[in-house]
Amino acid sequence: MSSIVEYTDRKPPADLYPKRIISPRKSGPCCFSDMELVGEPHVEGRWVFQYRRCRRCGFAVRVILRQVPDDALLAEVRREFATLFMRSVPDY
Repeated sequence: MSSIVEYTDRKPPADLYPKRIISPRKSGPCCFSDMELVGEPHVEGRWVFQYRRCRRCGFAVRVILRQVPDDALLAEVRREFATLFMRSVPDY
């Protein structure tokens, strides 16, 4: 998974979204409360992610929001559960 975030302490933080985000290498104490979403969610492979950036220090990170379900795997699991809970009931 590639990222547009460049972690460096040699350049000042910059939000050049969607091409590049320049971020300090380490987060600061301000990052806990001052993170904001940058741009829209993106899908790459089976993951949906979005970037977050601190308003104060510029620290940025890509956050995984959710996994895209695998339709073939879900169908197989549904078939397994359907047969797992079936029972033979004798006819009287």
